[in-house]
Amino acid sequence: MNKEVALKGGEFLIKDVDIEAIFIPEEFDEETVMITKTCKDFLDAEVYPILDRIDHKEDGLMPATLKKAGELGLLGLSVPEDLEGFEQSFLTVMRANEALGAGYSFSVAIMCHTGIGTLPILYYGNDEQKQRYIPRLASGELMACYCLTEPGAGSDANSGRTKATLSEDGKHYILNGQKMWITNGGFADVQTVFAKIDNDRVLSAFIVERDWEGVTMNPEENKMGIKGSSTRQIFYNDVKVPVENLLGKRGEGFRIALNILHLGRIKLGATVVGGSKRAVYHSVNYANERKQFGKLLSEFGAIKHKLAQQVVKTFATESAIYRASKDIQDNIAIKEKQGVDHSKATIEGVADYAIECALLKVYGSESLDFIVDEAVQIYGGMGFSAETPVDRAYRDSRINRIFEGTNEINRLLAIDALLKKGMKDSTFPLFDIAKKTAANPVAEAQTGNYYNDKFAVIRNLKKSLLMLIPGVNEAFGRTIGEEEEVMMNLADMLMQIYILESTALRIKKLENMNGEAANMLYRNILDVLTHESAAIIHKAALDAVVSFADQAQQENYINALNKLCYVKPTNVKESRRRIADKLIEDNDYTF
Repeated sequence: MNKEVALKGGEFLIKDVDIEAIFIPEEFDEETVMITKTCKDFLDAEVYPILDRIDHKEDGLMPATLKKAGELGLLGLSVPEDLEGFEQSFLTVMRANEALGAGYSFSVAIMCHTGIGTLPILYYGNDEQKQRYIPRLASGELMACYCLTEPGAGSDANSGRTKATLSEDGKHYILNGQKMWITNGGFADVQTVFAKIDNDRVLSAFIVERDWEGVTMNPEENKMGIKGSSTRQIFYNDVKVPVENLLGKRGEGFRIALNILHLGRIKLGATVVGGSKRAVYHSVNYANERKQFGKLLSEFGAIKHKLAQQVVKTFATESAIYRASKDIQDNIAIKEKQGVDHSKATIEGVADYAIECALLKVYGSESLDFIVDEAVQIYGGMGFSAETPVDRAYRDSRINRIFEGTNEINRLLAIDALLKKGMKDSTFPLFDIAKKTAANPVAEAQTGNYYNDKFAVIRNLKKSLLMLIPGVNEAFGRTIGEEEEVMMNLADMLMQIYILESTALRIKKLENMNGEAANMLYRNILDVLTHESAAIIHKAALDAVVSFADQAQQENYINALNKLCYVKPTNVKESRRRIADKLIEDNDYTF
């Protein structure tokens, strides 16, 4: 194992990791804790009191609020000090994103500005472009947006029709086209716009200023949720873009878009943790106040089940996010030691973990959707009223399964990247290990030692996926990309494995730090998650098997899966009740 990084991207499927090599949120330093508190205090003071005004798109309110965040340094956490930013670590930026993720529409605006709005210029801009734009973006003097999607080009971004033609004097690119679903579009001063130069087959990227002649836009979109977020169509009619505003190299736009999306995915994973914790807070508060049949809602077993499930999904997402974030941070540091400049090291450091970024985006967004849905259910009839906070949370959550590439695209991307890495990377012997596993899929025994059994289950679940890979490859070969249902079955297995292992590693490390007596409640979380993950993996595996195996093969696979996905029975009802009781007692998420 590399001593400087716990595991390379995707290696979690074929290697074990030392518990001490992983990072858990309980290890954040004092500076990160203070920055996190600043973010939370900002939401309390500047955002929550004006949520209705934000949702009604009061003119100038969102950019003014973003500027206040800029005055506190919250827009420049990723920006180097020499560009007037605060240059925090990748982990610290992720924790700040989590805290700000509880800010509903505001969180969308600030994440767009600091992420896909600022980072393309920071990571791909030349020195002159960085000096011109980044300090003012970090302070909030300028606002930013990212213009990729078009009416006919969503997930297939490279099919966009926006064109740039070099002027006769060679001083400008003449930009013509249309972009849609542009977050911050109504007030962003600086736009990263993707277009094809002349007859190029691939995109290039340009820095465009809103005030330039020929830049126009439609009125604000009327959306299901994130109503306070500015979303507009933007049109470019013979816009003269100075040649010095080409971002990166000609034809590099698709790579820029792809790499910025990797970053966006894992950052969204952190953001939804903040939204999840906020929804849990509202859920338990209401359950502790509302009475039915002479009892508080929080006294009913059915409500305790819901509250506990909210906690389990939030805790699991958080565990995996910071495990991956630390691996990425270490990977960036390694590249910098090798002489790679910070911008390139960051882009490449994140891209190496594209599999984990995609999985975390999917799991986190779907967990938040589940959590806010249950919040509405806990509120009952009141949950359907726009007067309650869970109404906003429910509507605002839904976009996260579409943002940064749909969850379907991300599932396909994750498993496709895994298989391609196994074929192309000689240091990643995926297919060799998979063939050995398929030839002898023996399940490890569960002997009664708590953690030994949990990690035996995780290794068995890894085998259940590895065992399928040769059969899928043999059945479909080069056409596997067309078998999207099977690909998504495998992706769901891969996702559950990473989430479960990350949670188990965190809980075991916590127990090493605090002792068994202080950790029993977290064992309950792990018991519930193990029980559910094994069942999800078992079903996904069976769905895949019957899609590619003949009758005789199916029987062999099914027999093996029954053993590999077996988990010793535990009373998860009581585990959930203990989790819920802690939440109810604290009246807030304190896990």
